[in-house]
Amino acid sequence: MRQVTTKVVILAGAVVVLVFLLQVAFVIRALLRGGLTPAARLAWVAVISALPLLGIGAYFLFGEVRLQRANRERMREVRNKLLEAQAARPDLPTELYGPVRPAFAAGHAISGFLPLAGNRLTLLPEGDAMMDDVFKAIDAATQHVHVLFYIWLPDQTGTRMAEALCRAAARGVACRVLVDDHGARRLIRSPLWTQMGAAGVALERAAPVGNPLISLLFQRIDLRNHRKIVVVDNRLSWVGSRNCADAAFAIKARYAPWVDILMRLEGPAVRQQQAVFLHDWMTHHSEDLTALLQQDGPDPDAGPVISQVIASGPDDIYTTPSDTLRAMIYAATDRLILTTPYYVPDHALHVAICSAAERGVRVRLILPARNDSRIVGAASESLYPDLLRAGVEIFLFRPGLIHSKIVTVDGAFGMVGTANLDHRSFDLNYENSLLIQCPETVATLDARQKSYVARALRLDRMAVQNWSSLRRLRNNTVALASPLL
Repeated sequence: MRQVTTKVVILAGAVVVLVFLLQVAFVIRALLRGGLTPAARLAWVAVISALPLLGIGAYFLFGEVRLQRANRERMREVRNKLLEAQAARPDLPTELYGPVRPAFAAGHAISGFLPLAGNRLTLLPEGDAMMDDVFKAIDAATQHVHVLFYIWLPDQTGTRMAEALCRAAARGVACRVLVDDHGARRLIRSPLWTQMGAAGVALERAAPVGNPLISLLFQRIDLRNHRKIVVVDNRLSWVGSRNCADAAFAIKARYAPWVDILMRLEGPAVRQQQAVFLHDWMTHHSEDLTALLQQDGPDPDAGPVISQVIASGPDDIYTTPSDTLRAMIYAATDRLILTTPYYVPDHALHVAICSAAERGVRVRLILPARNDSRIVGAASESLYPDLLRAGVEIFLFRPGLIHSKIVTVDGAFGMVGTANLDHRSFDLNYENSLLIQCPETVATLDARQKSYVARALRLDRMAVQNWSSLRRLRNNTVALASPLL
């Protein structure tokens, strides 16, 4: 009996030593990893140290951006090829409004696209009616239709999209569909996916998950393609936050309606949208479509908007949309309006927003009154006292969940797209947004955001100060992990 007990003690001691050595190894790995902010690095060290087995497992699964080397090299190869094709076409000279130049420079550093003049943007109505514009254009397509969505549900909107693509394919139009393997899993498992394939629509899945247990060993399965892109005939594209789903959003109906924004884009920047789609398509498919970027398009002088597509992803951990947003915010002198469903920014962006209010800029932040993620909602609430103390006006949108992602500055320039003001959008998701310089277009975005304010409740500073200790404890505890969210 004593001999058995001794063996158990020795084995237990060996396990403890092994776990300790693993802790040390993973702490060192976190300290040596590039691309981490000090806050994120400290958070991982704390998690690994305080929760040995759980922390080691969490870091292995989510601590590093693990892309298979072949995929990363394929992405780099495709991106360089497409950028060369873009550079081969002459662009209109672009005169930038002085304060916005750093923002466009940051955008260029992220995805390599230059700001282009001669674009037109049309803001579409709210609700399911906004998608009618897309379906109408697909029905008029003569050459190709390219579609990329993070979430595509087999509901009324999703069915109408599939049917429009089937009709286009039947006319001989080349239709290509790329969806995120996780976000669009309900579509992939539905008859619509099979019907589109049978009709001649080329189908591909981005960031395929496969067997999750096996995939976890080789790459992070939470690196998702969050983009929303439709391109028709190199002539029209759409940018905004709308997934291919009804506003009722059946998978999270309790938060409905989901309030999104969608804008029709015409002009030379359409080719940048095209390049982003082609990058993702050619990364997952052997088809080389580079020539599409060199084909003649419509009159390049389509409108007064200077635009630049900002496409970001986890394959580049050193430049993120946060860089562009900070440049925009520091350029503000009069007013700044930000709309986002998820506010868990990096520290530098949060400081930039607070400092804008402190130097006299009128800053309005529009957020959902009820977030579909309780963890993100609590992390956001932990930042409210700082924002209110600095003078930021916080408006909580009530009728449904505000899902639009909009930033406007001084009524002169702005950004609209798929990126939220959170770590996931900046560091982990593949996103696409559009940086805009045009007072007329920004005025329409400001008007839309003012309509959100009219449907929101302004958060009172005293109300936040009167939150219970339990609520503040919850928020601040969750916020400790915000660099990891």
